[in-house]
Amino acid sequence: ENVNLTVERGEFLSIMGPSGCGKSTLLHLIAGLLTPEKGLIKINGSYHPDNTSGIGYMLQKDELLEWRTIYQNVLLGLEIQHALTARSRALARVLLTQYGLNAFANAKPSELSGGMRQRAALIRTLVLKPDIMLLDEPFSALDYQTRLNVSDDIGQIIKKEKKTAILVTHDLAEAISLADRILVLTSRPATIGQTVNVSFSDPGLSPLARRNAPEFKTYFNLIWKELNPDE
Repeated sequence: ENVNLTVERGEFLSIMGPSGCGKSTLLHLIAGLLTPEKGLIKINGSYHPDNTSGIGYMLQKDELLEWRTIYQNVLLGLEIQHALTARSRALARVLLTQYGLNAFANAKPSELSGGMRQRAALIRTLVLKPDIMLLDEPFSALDYQTRLNVSDDIGQIIKKEKKTAILVTHDLAEAISLADRILVLTSRPATIGQTVNVSFSDPGLSPLARRNAPEFKTYFNLIWKELNPDE
């Protein structure tokens, strides 16, 4: 309710808030999966629902199809969009090689670790060349150690590809380690409670390295108080 925000090109925005406040709903609205009852969403100068082709969506689960190889899974979005060409196939191979999965291109999803599966899901999204990446708790199904490594891995990939990203997460440390800015929503119906700009003295830190930086604790305490006003 009364949510007004602008996301800059190339920015990594994290969205946090109480369970059920509407974080995932906000992503669904941006993706064009839901139509807002009031208000407008504008992407690159065009209003919804006319401009959703440049949006990639990563879900909580990788949703890889077991009867397809990893390479075939990566091509799935291209097939659905009728955009499967020699050039797009070549790009899929480049991304698989670049991010360490080409040796598993002919493997089935069950043969890969959880982290590798999420990387495959990311490549499936990147091969569509989206302008905006929507990430709906994409690491929540992983064990803690894998989650740390995969969030670091995927965070660096998104930065390298210069993608605009919007992440929904319940993990405060994850949000601080990945984001340029954190949006803290209030309880339902959600409004914007606080916006926190995240910057570190060393801008080149990886997400994992950010967790050991002196600024990390300051941001953690600040946002924790915003999320838990009664404590």
